[in-house]
Amino acid sequence: MPQKLLLIDGSYYAYRSFHAIRGLTNSAGEPTNAIFGFAKTVRRMLKDLKPDLAAVCWDQGLPARRTELQPGYKQHRSDMPSEMVPQIPFIRDLVPKLGLHGVSLPDTEADDLMASYCCTAHGRGMEVILATNDKDLLSLVEDDILVYSTAKADLPSPEIFFTLLGPEQISKKWGVPPPCILDVLALSGDASDNIPGVPGVGPKTATTLIQTAGSLKDLLADVDAIKNEKLRAKIAEAREQITQNREMVRLDHDLPVPVPLDDLVIAPRYDELITALEWCEFRSMLAEVRAEAKRAGVAATEGKAAGEKPAAVQDDLFPF
Repeated sequence: MPQKLLLIDGSYYAYRSFHAIRGLTNSAGEPTNAIFGFAKTVRRMLKDLKPDLAAVCWDQGLPARRTELQPGYKQHRSDMPSEMVPQIPFIRDLVPKLGLHGVSLPDTEADDLMASYCCTAHGRGMEVILATNDKDLLSLVEDDILVYSTAKADLPSPEIFFTLLGPEQISKKWGVPPPCILDVLALSGDASDNIPGVPGVGPKTATTLIQTAGSLKDLLADVDAIKNEKLRAKIAEAREQITQNREMVRLDHDLPVPVPLDDLVIAPRYDELITALEWCEFRSMLAEVRAEAKRAGVAATEGKAAGEKPAAVQDDLFPF
């Protein structure tokens, strides 16, 4: 059996958790909803997928090659909700306690780092699971590179909690094979990243164009083959923008990874994890973790004083 690597898009799951669970706080009134959702989701992934190696990848700035091409890249995004701001440092500090490495690189987005780890692992014959909602990363999907999804639209039945999307599922969902997703985005743009598309060309039209031509390269090599006269003129006029967009969505897959692949072993720090969960007051999760610690032969501590923060969580992270 090949080794299995799980790569988690940290920012996506932090935001997803914050918006999925509202109003959760500890007894001191400090928000814990994103922390709870993130911890619960990661623990569920580890239980269901049983990976050999795992990492949570974080954004750490934007790459110069994208901001130089399009200065407005991601500039339209609203500020992080105030109740979420203090939870992010806690979540990032919680990741190693859960047993995973948190990884990032200066001026690098999480999707590029995930792509680099993915390609390194794939080159060594590993199976890779990408836990993300990032459209660019879907382009990497192959028979042994799968996407973890809990979206209802992706699940084969309501009784199933998650599914793994392979080439067949991605192709059916997008209408083009995984590598061509980036070609579709180059035409239609990506509103979530403030990448402008060809005026009047939405995802459906872009998909049809790529289906007909076979690839963006072939489409641009023979624009005259587009039957619709108005559409043909739009594509011809926007050629430079389309080419620039394709470079914007291209993933960097050869970055120097901050933690060697073989070091991404999963090793929970039960004492530290229990201390953090006690402060959050996640009682059911605490019971599960204490039972796991006992089975692992770890003498876990109990009974932290109410309201006492874990040592790594200072007051300036929770200024309420």
